[in-house]
Amino acid sequence: MDCKNVAVIGAGSWGIALAYRLSSNGHNVTLYARRLESADRLKADREDKDKLPGVYLDEKINITSDMEEALKDMDIIVLTVPSVEIRNVCKKMRPYLAGPEKKQIIVNCSKGIEKDSLMLMSDVILDELPGSEVTVLSGPSHAEEVGKNLPTTIVVGAFSKEVAKKVQDVFMSDTFRVYISPDMLGIEIGAALKNVIALAAGIADGMGYGDNAKAALITRGIAEMSRLGNAMGGRFETFAGLSGIGDLVVTCASMHSRNRKAGILMGQGLSCEEACKQVKMVVEGVNSARSAYLLAQKYNVEMPIVEQINLIIYENKSAREVAKDLMLRDSKAENDVIDW
Repeated sequence: MDCKNVAVIGAGSWGIALAYRLSSNGHNVTLYARRLESADRLKADREDKDKLPGVYLDEKINITSDMEEALKDMDIIVLTVPSVEIRNVCKKMRPYLAGPEKKQIIVNCSKGIEKDSLMLMSDVILDELPGSEVTVLSGPSHAEEVGKNLPTTIVVGAFSKEVAKKVQDVFMSDTFRVYISPDMLGIEIGAALKNVIALAAGIADGMGYGDNAKAALITRGIAEMSRLGNAMGGRFETFAGLSGIGDLVVTCASMHSRNRKAGILMGQGLSCEEACKQVKMVVEGVNSARSAYLLAQKYNVEMPIVEQINLIIYENKSAREVAKDLMLRDSKAENDVIDW
């Protein structure tokens, strides 16, 4: 494997975990932190004791808060900032990117839908950085486990197979298996909507519901995700894969999931705002819930779980009312594709 110069933009838990993974693979890694104090603390401790305790960054990983330094002579740029920050970060990156002859690859790891435009993250990146070689990385992959070298499998989507294979080769290791896919849209829809469904799963946990409810939310959640994704042009097979059902299962079931944590707190009676404050990290499902609902309306797709989560977040509807209304919806067939 050729050694690459890789910039990881964003020093949250996922950025730290991927910087660790890429450095372990033998690449020259620069990790960019937005705040100088964060960069200085990481340089001194080589660990973020709050976000990712126990994951140590090798001394050879360069840590900086200078965007120009972070992007200089890079082959691959990995974006791990929250989805609400993607557009602003791309604006800051623009003056320091190499020209099209360099063919720098941007790997987007942010999961969400832009609030006002309803654009997916790859489209936001292309809007700010036209002509970029944009790819997306997603799948069931908690930073806490990646940083501990626990087996993880993800998928990379790209416009061309050649570029997808380049990213695959850079990330692949004996504990980090990478598949490739041409369905970038499907991967990104799955990545964004699974966070909304995970909020619902967490709410059910917080209310004391059992495994039956969790299984139902996961199953009907993947149905909603795939309906919207198919309507937008994604492939059903993608939602049955790692970035669909795979990511949904891990996000709904694990206490590593900030979306599930926030949901649990909401199920216990806290407001959305109070729950997010307690989690102390960006809860992407809250950011994506409204956008998902608006996309469902735009494409005339039925998404009852997403609709009810919006009522909890934005109209203070009680979780018990939501559960009752979901259970008492009009009776229907499970699948309208299978005929009698």
